[in-house]
Amino acid sequence: MNNHGARPLIPPYPDSRPRALSVSELNHQARHLLETSFMQVWVEGELSGFSRPSSGHWYFSLKDQKCQVRCAMFRGANQRLRTLPREGDQIRIRGKVTLYENRGDYQIIVEHLEPAGLGELQQAFEALKLKLQSEGLFDPARKKPVPATPRHIGVVTSPTGAAIHDILTVLARRCPAIPVTLYPTAVQGQAATADIVNAIQRAQQHGVADVLIIGRGGGSLEDLWCFNEEAVARAIASCSIPTVSAVGHEVDVTIADFVADLRAPTPSAAAEKVSPDQSHWLRRLNEQELRLSQAARRLTQRLHTQLGHLSARLRDPRRELQEKAQRMDELDVRLNKAIAQRLIQTRVKADHLTQRLATQSPRRTLITARDQVTRLHERLEMATRHYLKQQQERYQYNAQALHVVSPLATLGRGYAIVRDEQNQIVRDASQLGEGSAITARLGHGSVSAKVTEINSKGD
Repeated sequence: MNNHGARPLIPPYPDSRPRALSVSELNHQARHLLETSFMQVWVEGELSGFSRPSSGHWYFSLKDQKCQVRCAMFRGANQRLRTLPREGDQIRIRGKVTLYENRGDYQIIVEHLEPAGLGELQQAFEALKLKLQSEGLFDPARKKPVPATPRHIGVVTSPTGAAIHDILTVLARRCPAIPVTLYPTAVQGQAATADIVNAIQRAQQHGVADVLIIGRGGGSLEDLWCFNEEAVARAIASCSIPTVSAVGHEVDVTIADFVADLRAPTPSAAAEKVSPDQSHWLRRLNEQELRLSQAARRLTQRLHTQLGHLSARLRDPRRELQEKAQRMDELDVRLNKAIAQRLIQTRVKADHLTQRLATQSPRRTLITARDQVTRLHERLEMATRHYLKQQQERYQYNAQALHVVSPLATLGRGYAIVRDEQNQIVRDASQLGEGSAITARLGHGSVSAKVTEINSKGD
C-alpha cells in the first residue's frame, strides 16, 4: 500500500499490445523503403522555391499542375552545371528518392539537372559534332592506319581506374611481350580536359609508342564529358601517333570516337584491336618449326650424298699441304723485306714532318687569340652592366607611370567601384531599383548594401 492508501493496478494478464515504433525508427524504415524501391528516377516539372545558401547546396521544389516534391542538389553535383536554373524553368532531373529523417520530409537527392527537352550537354555535343565534321576532322581519308603488330603501346587514362586494369589484363593474355607506357591523367571533372591534352602531348614528345589508346571506363554523360570537349578532339586529331578511342561502354559515343583513327567499344576491346594474338603466333611458330625441321633433314640428306661423291674424288691431302707450306715460306720472306723497307720510308717521312711542325708551331697564334678573347670579355662585361642599368631605369620609370593610372590609386583617394547583384559595374543610377543589393569596392576592402533611394539627376 502506498502513502495514499491505494493499491497499484496490476493487469490480470501480460500486456498483449503490439510494440510501438519510435519516430526515428519509423522514419529510418520509411527512408530505407524509398531508397530500395526507387534506385534512380528521372522527373520533369517546373522549378519552384529555388534557394542557394552559403553552403553551396541547392534546395528547390519540382511541381506540376497537381503536385510538388522537394529536391536537394548538393554542391559536388551542381558545380558541374554550366548555367544557373531560374524560378519557373521547366527542367528534367535525375536522382534518388529518399527521406530526410530529421523532419520526415520526402525528397529527391538530385545528381543531374538539365532543361526539359533536349539536354544542355546533348545540345553542346551535337553543335560540336557538326562543327568538327564540317572541318573534316571525321573524314576517313585523314585517319592513320593502326599497326597490326605494334612495338610499343601508349595508354592515356587514369592510373587508378578500371580501364587501365582491363587493358593490361587483355595485353598480358594476348601478347605480354609488347611494352606498355601509361600517361596518367584525370578522366572526369573540370581539370580532366587539360590533363588529357597534356598527356597526349607527352606521349608524342616521348616518341616511343606507335599506337595510343585514349579512354576510360563507363559512366554518365557528365562523367564522360571531358571526351566531348573541343580541346581533346583537336589534340587527338593533331596527334602524330595512331589513336584508338576507348571511352565508356559499347553504347557510349563521344566526340573522341569520331576524331580518333580507330574506335573501340570498350578499353578491353581496344587492347584486343591493337595487340596480336600470342596463341596465333605460337601456332604459326610451331608450323614454321616443323617445316624448318623437315627442310633441315632433306638438306642434311642431300649434303651427305654430295659428301660421299666428293670424298671419292678427293686426292691425297698431304701433297696439298706440302705445296701450301712451300708457298707460305716464299710469302714470309717477301713480307719481311717489304716491312723493313716500309719502316725505313716511314722513319724518314716522320723526321721530315717533325722538322716542318717545329717551324709552324701554333703557340704564338694561341697567345694572340687568348689576349683578344680577354679584351672582348672585358668589353662584354662593360656593355652588359650598361644595358642592365638602362633597363632598371626604364623599369622604375614605367612602374611610376603605371601607379599614376592604377585604379587602385583612384580608389585610395576615396572613390569606389559599385557592382549590382549580377556583378556588373553600375555606371548609371537608373540601372538600379530600390531594394537592389550592391557591392562597393573601396581602397581597402569592400562593403555590401541595399539601395533605399535613387536620384537619377546626378545631385
